[in-house]
Amino acid sequence: MLTAAAVSIFALSGYAEYDPAYYAGLEGKKRETLKAAVKEAVKSHRQLVYMDLPNYWQYSDVYPELVDGKKRWWEMYSNAVYTIGWNQSAKGSFSANKMQREHSVPKSWWKVGNDVEYTPAYTDMWNLYPSDGEANMAKSNYPLGPVATATFDNGCTKVGVPVYGYGGGAGSVFEPDDEYKGDFARSFFYMACVYDDIQWQSRYSWMFIKSPYPTLQPWAYEMLLQWARQDQVSQKEILRNDAVEASQGNRNPFVDFPELAEYIWGTRTSEVFRIADQGGAVTPPITGDPELTLPVNDEWLDFGEVALSGLGSSWLVLKGKNFTAPLSVRVGGNDKDMFSIPVRSIPASSINTTGEYMLPIQYQPTALGEHTATLSIYDGGMDTSVRVNLKGKAMPIPTLSRLTALTPVDVTDNAYTAVWTESPEPVDYYIVYRTRYSADGEETDEYESTSTSLRIEGRDPAVAESYSVCSSRLGYLSPRSNTVLIETSGVGYISAEASIQVACVEGGLRILTPRDGVGIEIFDAAGRLIARPAGLSHGDFIPLPQGVYIIASPSLPMPVKACIAE
Repeated sequence: MLTAAAVSIFALSGYAEYDPAYYAGLEGKKRETLKAAVKEAVKSHRQLVYMDLPNYWQYSDVYPELVDGKKRWWEMYSNAVYTIGWNQSAKGSFSANKMQREHSVPKSWWKVGNDVEYTPAYTDMWNLYPSDGEANMAKSNYPLGPVATATFDNGCTKVGVPVYGYGGGAGSVFEPDDEYKGDFARSFFYMACVYDDIQWQSRYSWMFIKSPYPTLQPWAYEMLLQWARQDQVSQKEILRNDAVEASQGNRNPFVDFPELAEYIWGTRTSEVFRIADQGGAVTPPITGDPELTLPVNDEWLDFGEVALSGLGSSWLVLKGKNFTAPLSVRVGGNDKDMFSIPVRSIPASSINTTGEYMLPIQYQPTALGEHTATLSIYDGGMDTSVRVNLKGKAMPIPTLSRLTALTPVDVTDNAYTAVWTESPEPVDYYIVYRTRYSADGEETDEYESTSTSLRIEGRDPAVAESYSVCSSRLGYLSPRSNTVLIETSGVGYISAEASIQVACVEGGLRILTPRDGVGIEIFDAAGRLIARPAGLSHGDFIPLPQGVYIIASPSLPMPVKACIAE
């Protein structure tokens, strides 16, 4: 209700008036949290009696001009002239004119058993309007949408077969006059916020789903956003907003803030909502024809060779503009089960805003051989569809031999060339693991090479490092090779055939080995050789002062770091 503290917000929606604290909870929110804040701000209201609604509509839904001195009902379903006669009550006029109380979001969509009155949505004035009886009957409980072929058209309301890509699967849709499309869109936005927990009936889930966000189906909110852009908030809605608040005690924030829906479902979902920022430029409607420029119809996307039961991944770039509904994407064809996409619908705003969308596609073969499928892209308001051919080849899971890392060549203070034996099996590439040992710890980098050598640059002659190698084929790796140590003062070769473990204990190292007679080399953090004990057995103790050491041995698969505490 308006209070003495109410203020006029001239910059927002045409002189709308409300208590400035009314929408305080919306400040600083975005997307789903903003939607939840809208619900909290406006959900509490006075529950009216259904049969008494005309008594309230005579203040909220009448033309400002009189007809022969009588009030005229402003109903959005026909161009008929319905008036409230002399000495006639609002309810009496309704009866005499055979008008009806119409739910913009049909009550059958939330009916549980025979009960439709269990929720305040049944009498919420933001979902109910006075209606021409014939148009209401024709409209039935169909979803909103543009009509391609009309079965009913009274010059204001159309009912019929939906335009391709609209209707959410319904055989018929209701299309209001262009003058009122924004009015209905803002009613639906209100309903999607306040009644997001209604048990929407699955057989009528053309536009709504039970979820805190987005509640509206993607095709539905894309269309409603476009309608709201085309039909901006009118003076009729502004006056009705105040009148409904006077009757049931709450407002429609989508009338007070014309861009609010863009922050929740549209082009501004990445932005934080600030009340002070409202009232500026509004998102323009889409005026051009929908156009998908990429991909090109009938092009191929080749995943190449993939191991059986492995996973091949790729991206398909979609580029376009002016989409008025979500794009649908489907995989079909004989081998469709081996190709997958994470979504079946792409919101129009995801492409319209930036001009492109990256669609991930995966190929996971379950049988050997070549496989093909077809990705179809359609809807979005387009009259045509685009087809992309998918293909891949499944190969046996590879068996890869262990390589041997060889002594590096061309060793200098700043570089060396790592070399290794060639794989006896076909490979895609080799992976070189380069590890450097310093007082700060170990640091390992990976490099790829298509040959059996790799020049390693950026060597520090004061820091010891090592390398080992494996091969890669179809995402599978061979066992890692032996490790070659590049010392600060030369090169040492380490075999990985035997097994030894070194445990750090107080004051030194404890040797753990299944056999006797092993030897190790101990380097300090700078890579200097400080000890070379030999003939070691299980349990032997080597005293060392506090510090960081690198331990190498023919019995170690690769050098290890040891940290000795006091």
